[in-house]
Amino acid sequence: MKSLLERLAEGEILMSDGAMGTFLHKKGLAPGECPESWCITHPAEVKDIAQSYVDAGSDLIESNSFGGSSLRLGMEHMAERAVEFNTAAAKIAKSAMGDKGYVAASVGPSGDFSIEEGGKVTSEQLYNSFKEQVIALAAGGADALCIETMSSLGEATQAIKAAKENTKLPIICTFSFEARKRGFFTMMGLTPEKAMKGAVAAGADIVGTNCGNGITNMIEIVKQMRAADTKTPILVHANAGMPKVVDGKDTFDETPEFMASLVPDLVAAGANILGGCCGTTPAHIAAMGKVARTLRAKKF
Repeated sequence: MKSLLERLAEGEILMSDGAMGTFLHKKGLAPGECPESWCITHPAEVKDIAQSYVDAGSDLIESNSFGGSSLRLGMEHMAERAVEFNTAAAKIAKSAMGDKGYVAASVGPSGDFSIEEGGKVTSEQLYNSFKEQVIALAAGGADALCIETMSSLGEATQAIKAAKENTKLPIICTFSFEARKRGFFTMMGLTPEKAMKGAVAAGADIVGTNCGNGITNMIEIVKQMRAADTKTPILVHANAGMPKVVDGKDTFDETPEFMASLVPDLVAAGANILGGCCGTTPAHIAAMGKVARTLRAKKF
């Protein structure tokens, strides 16, 4: 099988997966319970979620390791289990994907920022926490690393650096933006342009955006990223709209058909890998993939 980066270089539009946490809660994950711990206590349920996306046509799936850094797990008093959880997470995802595609192992924010950015940890502590995580994910069989939902370029840089210096895996880095009056910004004030340029300079092979927006807003975010860099592949994981509370539960309005209808616009804007975040399901991925496979990446 060709590598992930080779397929992207040839102009193929690839499909990623959708929401993980939503389905963990449906399977019984309790509020406040550590999702990553389920890779040890409920591996069959975690694999079932991954398998549902493989069956829906995902070319790459993420692992259940979003909060798996020792800094983040420390908030659950489980820092010492980082290697165990991440190795298991990657193995489970790989067992579901097999040789059909790729596992882009999830690396989420640490839950803190560096002292230089007003946080409580040093850049070295961030680096070491991510280093431990990415080494474990690589050992578990990950084909790539997806550093995601970033808002700070400083934190993203430490995660990219840890991945680049301690593994040989392709590095994806995505940022979460909010729509404000003056445009799109991360919580730490990054624009899509600055996020793209900063992540590429740090060594990311693929850059993109996830969470925080439905698919419509993602089109403009991708346009701005693509304007800043015409060559680096872009990944998009859009929410199925913004959550609305109905009967005490978060619901998402964007249907598989609606999200699929905007796939050509996302690709025209410059996206190379498409998937979903909060509220998206295997049905969303299947519908989007049906359209995506009729398209090729636009040359800029």
